[in-house]
Amino acid sequence: MRRYLFIISLLTTILLLGTEKSAAQYKLRGYVYDSTRNFPLEAVSVISTSGKGAVTNADGFYEINVSEKDSVWFSYLGKPTVKFAVSKIPNPLEFDISLHVNVTVLKEVKVRPRNYKFDSILNRQNYAKVFNYKKPTLKPTLTGSGVGFDLDEIINMFRVKRNRSLEAFRQRLLKEEEEKFVDHRFNKALVRRLTKLDGQQLDSFMRSFRPSYYFAKLAGDYEFQYYIKEALYRFRKGLPPQPMIKDGEIDE
Repeated sequence: MRRYLFIISLLTTILLLGTEKSAAQYKLRGYVYDSTRNFPLEAVSVISTSGKGAVTNADGFYEINVSEKDSVWFSYLGKPTVKFAVSKIPNPLEFDISLHVNVTVLKEVKVRPRNYKFDSILNRQNYAKVFNYKKPTLKPTLTGSGVGFDLDEIINMFRVKRNRSLEAFRQRLLKEEEEKFVDHRFNKALVRRLTKLDGQQLDSFMRSFRPSYYFAKLAGDYEFQYYIKEALYRFRKGLPPQPMIKDGEIDE
């Protein structure tokens, strides 16, 4: 009798193990974007019905272990999406999704992705004295007793070292602002989506074909994305970037 009970127990264990193995285990990965699909979303929760979870990084990337019987959903700022059945996802290794979030309106909340406009305004507020700096000049002013001159401006005219330092700092801040604007438009999420490049190839492409500030400023969305696609063709052919509008060629 004990022998039969042992055999039944062994068969039950084998059946249970077989059932567990029948539900294939694999990774689900991809990127989460905002509603424009141009900007990645950081700190998005990715949750499966089996209890597994993950959070997107600064590039909007996530990776989570799932089974074919699982469903997953995404949650951002307390707002969850619908559940997606894993078995119905065509390519689990490239499951990208865009959420109904506009990064340009998120400055009213405490948790938000990087926002160039918000950061630029904040930077100009913090360094208002430097951004608003103008070389001191001797200008006559009207006073109650006639025409006079601003004493502070006269003193500042002779503070040569201070004036040079402020002007150099101002130019550095302006250059940093321009670089951040290019980073804002020529970002990894947009380039990755249009080129399908990743890893070292993506880094190499972005270094070699980084546009100038004036091109990034003047080009519309269509022209900018067309440039990226044309740059991809040249990148794959081993060709150098085409000439474009360079900084300083056009007055602001």
